[in-house]
Amino acid sequence: MRQCPSPNFGDRKGTEAPSYIILHYTAMDTAQAAIERLCAPEHEVSAHYVVDAFGQVTQLVDDRQRAWHAGRSYWRGETDLNSHSIGIELANTGFQPYAMLQIDSLIKLLHAVMSRWRIPPQNVLGHSDISLGRKTDPGARFPWTQLARAGCAIHSSAEPASSTLPVSWDEFLTQAKRFGYDVSQPEDVLAALRMRFHPWIAGPLSAKDCAVMADLGDRFGIDLSLGTA
Repeated sequence: MRQCPSPNFGDRKGTEAPSYIILHYTAMDTAQAAIERLCAPEHEVSAHYVVDAFGQVTQLVDDRQRAWHAGRSYWRGETDLNSHSIGIELANTGFQPYAMLQIDSLIKLLHAVMSRWRIPPQNVLGHSDISLGRKTDPGARFPWTQLARAGCAIHSSAEPASSTLPVSWDEFLTQAKRFGYDVSQPEDVLAALRMRFHPWIAGPLSAKDCAVMADLGDRFGIDLSLGTA
């Protein structure tokens, strides 16, 4: 692992240990260009790790420190995801497939970080999950199912029990809130769910969307009456 310390970090607030891992794409032409930007004080952005297309991992910020990668964000009532997470940037423009070596290296890195900080697979999230309507990374081409098979993320391919079941925005949003999403903008929730779990679906809210969200809420959601997992 390369070391390229970034000056863009601070102390975690309200916690000493990360609970989440947030995955990003760099949206830049090269990994080196992204690293230079993430290390430039004037840009005031950073991440803990960058993984290039060949699988080379560069650490920019120590895990114990607060990197500046999440921006305006929300998950399960938490709005300072920078303080509660590890940020991993993947060198990718957002329009290209992810390289096999890159994903293999990411999986190894995730195993190490998750083990070190006892982070469960359901707490590995995309930037698109926590910054609805603002961010789309790691994008529709990111192989979430491969990460789930490796125990580094979760996936759902739930199908509706019947194609004639009514589609309910109320139930969809209740389950979305249980899972962790900010439900203040329903269409953004739907877009984020599809981006991650079934990017081939388009159009209005469907029975498939509701089935997947219900599965996620039932398996990984919090009790809204208690506010705890």
